[in-house]
Amino acid sequence: MLRYEISGRGVVEIENLVLDYNGTIAVDGKLVEGVEELLVKLKEHVNIYVLTADTYGTVREELKDLNVEVLTFPSESAGISKRKIVMELGGHKTLCIGNGYNDLPMFNECILSIAVIEGEGAYGKLIANADIVARSILDALKTVLSKNRVNATLRS
Repeated sequence: MLRYEISGRGVVEIENLVLDYNGTIAVDGKLVEGVEELLVKLKEHVNIYVLTADTYGTVREELKDLNVEVLTFPSESAGISKRKIVMELGGHKTLCIGNGYNDLPMFNECILSIAVIEGEGAYGKLIANADIVARSILDALKTVLSKNRVNATLRS
């Protein structure tokens, strides 16, 4: 579990990390270099779920050595599927990271959200609805691993 004491806002405990795949931890279907190492560190603290319509058909091969939960669904129901998964996991104990339009529903269900601007860009309204905005997935994952970064960004 990750535990953040956010000044003026209280304690947030995270059991689940939900990650969008394409555009967030992968660009053009390929895992961003350096993500694997950070996910290995995060697995020591949280359950990791990767959600994707798998546009490029690469997710299982790219993540085969990580032993994380990969959940796929049809692209036309991506937003609804992501929201439902976060609700089932318990949004009050889930941190979500994403970049796209279809990530907005899961951001509305989770306790903490991070919008990422990677090589594929990010949906502008997602950024406006995120708790934290990161300029890369590596910065986002390093922030998740750092209690001080989360507190500095979210304190009142």
